[in-house]
Amino acid sequence: MKNQLLWGIDLGGTKIEGAIIESISPLKVRSRLRVPTEKEKGYEHIIGQIEKVIRLLIDDCGERPDAIGIGTPGTTDPDSGLIKNANAVVLNGKPLHKDLEARLGIPVAMANDANCFAIAEARLGKVPREAPNAQVVFGVIMGTGVGGGVVINGQVRNGRQGIAGEWGHNFLDDSGGPCYCGLSGCVETVISGPALERFYEKEAGQKRSLKEIMARLENDKAARATLDRLLHFFGKGIASVINVLDPDAIVLGGGLGNIPQLYTEGVEAARHFTFNHRLDTRFLAPELGDSAGVFGAAMLVADR
Repeated sequence: MKNQLLWGIDLGGTKIEGAIIESISPLKVRSRLRVPTEKEKGYEHIIGQIEKVIRLLIDDCGERPDAIGIGTPGTTDPDSGLIKNANAVVLNGKPLHKDLEARLGIPVAMANDANCFAIAEARLGKVPREAPNAQVVFGVIMGTGVGGGVVINGQVRNGRQGIAGEWGHNFLDDSGGPCYCGLSGCVETVISGPALERFYEKEAGQKRSLKEIMARLENDKAARATLDRLLHFFGKGIASVINVLDPDAIVLGGGLGNIPQLYTEGVEAARHFTFNHRLDTRFLAPELGDSAGVFGAAMLVADR
C-alpha cells in the first residue's frame, strides 16, 4: 500500500482499540492505542470514546484519516442501517454507521468482528504464504460463541442481510439444547467453549475450564469424551460451510482454535461429512492474535 495510512478501530465490549497501518507488506504499524469502552455510560458515550481514540491517533501520528474502518460487535442491517445481534446490547437498534459518519465527517466502513478477523488473516496472516492463490477464505471464531466471516478476493462479504458467515446458528444437533437466538441445537450450543464445559460437567460431575479439560485428556475419560464431541461436531458443522462455500482456506480463531487436534482429527471428521471424495481446503491456525480485529478494521478501507 503506497504511502497510504490505513486507519482501523476495533469496538469491543470492554475496550476500543485504534491502529494506523503504514504498510501491508511488510506489515508496519505507525500507531496503536486503546481506551475503555465504558458501555454502561450509554450509546452517545461510546461514540465519544471512538472519537477520542481517533483524536489520540491524530495527535500521535500528526495526520488525519481520509476514511476509517470500524469493527463492531453485531452487524449493521443493510435495509434499516441499524445495529443488530450485538452482545453490547446498548448498540442494538442504533444507526451507528450513520451517526459515526456524521460525527467524524469522513467515510466509515463497518463490519462485524468476525469479518474483521477473517479479512485480517486472509490478507496479513498465514493465508498469503500457505494458500497464496486463495480466492475464498472463511474465518472461524470458536470461543465463548461461534461465528465466522467470509472473504472473497480480499474483500469482506457481509451478505444481503448482513449475516454472511454466521454458521454458529445453523442447526447442528438436538443435544445442544436451547440457544439464546431462540432456536435449539445451534452449532454454538454444541461446540462453543461454554457448551463443551457444560458437557464435561454432565459427564464428570464437576466443573472445569476448557483449558483444564484439554490438559486432562490422557487420564480423564470425560475429558476425552468432550474432545471427541468437539471433533465430531466440528467436522459435521464446518462441512456444511464447505459444501456451500467451498473455501480455499479456513482459519480457526478464538480460544478453541488453539486445540491442535482440530487440525488433524477435526479435519478428518470434516472430510467424512464433505460432499467430495477428498478434502483440499487448507485449515490454518491464526497468526495475528488479538491484533486481528483492529488490523482487519483497517483492511476494510485498504482498497479505497
